[in-house]
Amino acid sequence: MTNATVEELFRVLDDTAIIIQNELEMSYLEAVYETGENLFQKEVLQKDELSAEAIKNLEERYGSVQLEEFAKEDIRKSYQLALLKGMKHGIQVNHQMTPDSIGFIIGYLVDKAFSGEKQIRLLDPACGTGNLIATIVNQLEGKLELDATGVDIDDLLISLAYVGADLERLPINLLHQDGLGNMLVDPVDVVVSDLPVGYYPDDTRAAEFELHHEEGHSFAHFLFMEQGMRYTKPGGYLFFLVPSSMFGTSDFAKVDRFIKKHGHIQGIIQLPETLFASEGARKSILILQKGADDLQPPKEVLLANLPSLTDPRATANVLAKIENWFNENK
Repeated sequence: MTNATVEELFRVLDDTAIIIQNELEMSYLEAVYETGENLFQKEVLQKDELSAEAIKNLEERYGSVQLEEFAKEDIRKSYQLALLKGMKHGIQVNHQMTPDSIGFIIGYLVDKAFSGEKQIRLLDPACGTGNLIATIVNQLEGKLELDATGVDIDDLLISLAYVGADLERLPINLLHQDGLGNMLVDPVDVVVSDLPVGYYPDDTRAAEFELHHEEGHSFAHFLFMEQGMRYTKPGGYLFFLVPSSMFGTSDFAKVDRFIKKHGHIQGIIQLPETLFASEGARKSILILQKGADDLQPPKEVLLANLPSLTDPRATANVLAKIENWFNENK
């Protein structure tokens, strides 16, 4: 992969999205969805709504690239740049995208947890634009075949996920529904998710969960942990990106009891502070395993503090510690 290759495709996506945005008076992200569809279908699908000049300019830009010549990961990175540009303006907190570096770490953990396996089923119940799933699928290609499903309630985000999967030629199942509802998903081997943090507005549905609040709105990220456990096979793994500050709160005591009732905490990996805007925004990867009849808790919980990813030696030492832990506890 080269930066020039990624930049070339991003420029086509960006230029054409701006044309559509201005012509149809829509948001940049909506225009990215429209232009992604055009690029995948190899035609301008909005001809009835666009000026002749706009159609001509779009067709010229689309004709300057051939998707078949790009690697899947190059396409993902180019598409991600367009999404990140759109998310800088007026984006909601729950629309933020999981950084690549975190996606690669979670992919590494999935690889270690399922070493020796040939195929697994994966679910992200709050997939957003699908970048985390796409990162993991691309990373593990040739090592582990993933039957991956993403779910999201936001119609724009799941539409962007659809287009991204099409452009990247990824066989990901995507469902537009509430990830805390009754999902049309069979039990999976692993759940991964950058959990939406905040309150869940549907108190009636929340009351169906053990981790709901008796009064007021319940925490969405707690409910998603329980939902993930529901849809995981016995002995399966769950990798959640959560606020590091969560572990020191009184509310987490209830979550801890729930986890011990239904499975085990396998590990907590604190991510580098340099990845986040402030210490308060810092996140960790919470590793859970659902209980099974013959499953014992780990000899010791994996506790790791990842240093700055720009320090290769320190990072390699922590990854070696993680690998040794999996060898001793799997």
